[in-house]
Formats: sequence, structure tokens, C-alpha cells
Amino acid sequence: MEPWSLLVLVLMLTTHWIKTVQSRDFTLKDVVLLHPSTTPHPHSFKCFTCEDAEDNYLCNRWAPDIFCPKHSRFCSTLHMMDLQGVSVSVTKRCASQDDCSFTGCSILTGSDYQVCSSCCEGNICNMLVPTNHSSAVFSSVSPLSSSHHVRLHPGPLPFITLLIITAAHA
Repeated sequence: MEPWSLLVLVLMLTTHWIKTVQSRDFTLKDVVLLHPSTTPHPHSFKCFTCEDAEDNYLCNRWAPDIFCPKHSRFCSTLHMMDLQGVSVSVTKRCASQDDCSFTGCSILTGSDYQVCSSCCEGNICNMLVPTNHSSAVFSSVSPLSSSHHVRLHPGPLPFITLLIITAAHA
């Protein structure tokens, strides 16, 4: 038997061992977790960033690994699809709260395209793209404005609880 035919036979017998990729979804396994390093400013974070990528996989695959500017607090994603849900364009970037005033989905007037926009807070939180009203949301880890919130410190809680219990037994 010739060497090339033996090679073909071996390759044919081992092809069932090769795992094929079924999806172009970007997963956490695709993200290389970096060791903590010096950051450019306190509370700095990173977002996936791309401009008019063909789809989410290509956006995330080639996104530069850089920190967001100091004025940014969120990651923004703008996803344009045809009416069948096939990606046409993906744009991701760092964003301020004002940049996140529109979230949701809408059909572009006079076209066969739908645009969904979302914003999120957190390091590399914009891995997925919004595809409908359920995923086109503004998600925040902390309250957006703490000026109207009254915070009750734990110090007086035991005293207040004791007063309520004493008043109930009196």
C-alpha cells in the first residue's frame, strides 16, 4: 500500500474523533481571563468594542482589549438585523448614561431592518447582542441615581427593633 493511501485511511478512521463547531456563538470560554493588572483609573472596566461588524462573533473575536474611558460607566450594543433575525451589523462600545437613553427594538421606517439596542454595567458585560425586546434592556448593577435614596445604616436597627418589641408588649 502506498504511503498516501495509508494516510487517507488513517484520516478517514479518525474523523469521528474531531469535534466540529456547530455554532458561532461567543462564549465565556472564548474570553481570555487576564490576571489583575494596573488599571488606568479606579473602577475601570472593559467592553467589547467594534464598529459595524458583520455579526456578534466577528465583533467579539476582533474587539480590542482596552479599558473604557473614565467618563464611561456602561457598555452599549447596537444590533441591526433583517426581519428574519439575521445579523446585518453589530456595533459595541463604551458608553455614558446619556448614551444609553434608548434601549429596546424598533423597525427602521421604510426598510426591512430591525435595530435593537442594549446597555449594561460590568466588565465585558456586552458579550451577547440584543435580538428582541426581552434582551434589549438597560441592566445596571447599582442604582443609577443614589441622590433620592434614603439609606438606613445598620447601627440604629437593633435599637429601633427593641423599641418596636417593647411597645408591642406594653
